[in-house]
Amino acid sequence: MIQIRTTEEIEILRENNLLVSKTLAQLAEWIAPGVTTDKLDKIAYEFIHDNGSQSGFLGYQGYPKTLCTSVNEQVVHGIPSGYQLKEGDIVSIDCGVYKNKYYGDSAYTFAVGNISREKQKLLDVTRKSLLLGVEMAVEGNRIGDIGYAVQTYCEANDFSVVRELVGHGLGTNLHEAPEVPNYGRRGKGAKLAEGMVICIEPMINMGRKEIVQESDGWTIRTSDRKPSAHYELAIAIRKGEADKLSTFEFIEEIINKK
Repeated sequence: MIQIRTTEEIEILRENNLLVSKTLAQLAEWIAPGVTTDKLDKIAYEFIHDNGSQSGFLGYQGYPKTLCTSVNEQVVHGIPSGYQLKEGDIVSIDCGVYKNKYYGDSAYTFAVGNISREKQKLLDVTRKSLLLGVEMAVEGNRIGDIGYAVQTYCEANDFSVVRELVGHGLGTNLHEAPEVPNYGRRGKGAKLAEGMVICIEPMINMGRKEIVQESDGWTIRTSDRKPSAHYELAIAIRKGEADKLSTFEFIEEIINKK
């Protein structure tokens, strides 16, 4: 059942999602060749707890870490490890928090040092497709309008959209109704109503759309091992314009200073 959130609930969700945004910005300071994904995980864990919150991912359905760190061909759910980031890698970092009985959830794909033009285009197009999806996330539109905006933009740029993994509602559970696919038809799907809170999160592949699960039971990678990018924002549905509960501003302020 799709939940309509009160003003008070949305403000708690905003606080939690801004903490996720600030956590990702902390990580932006550290991302560089030679840094392990486990190091990033420890930084995130400490920052979240220092700010009076809990990790939204650690222990969720048995997940063993605070972050999902998905490098290059890994789409989502990569488990932090001793892997040292390398010049030219891209790493999608998905982070969640849990505080006052509500969740926060956001993701950003970072460049490690200098990356290829092809990878940079993948990042730029995926991020732009998310913002196009957010533009469609207003009262009276439908879920399919969001997916259509993401899909048509990415496919026009010769990238493919993962089908099996989708965005979702957000509230007292990390994943709630409705599902928010990154593909679809205009005018189809659940109608968007003021007070709904959803996460829009394009997962876009440089090559084919097909994915496989690794033997660790969590990591999802592209079937052709070509790179994938992932960005995610939490928003509240309003009339006229979506209310962004998470932001990339803190992250990009750090990146632009580097």
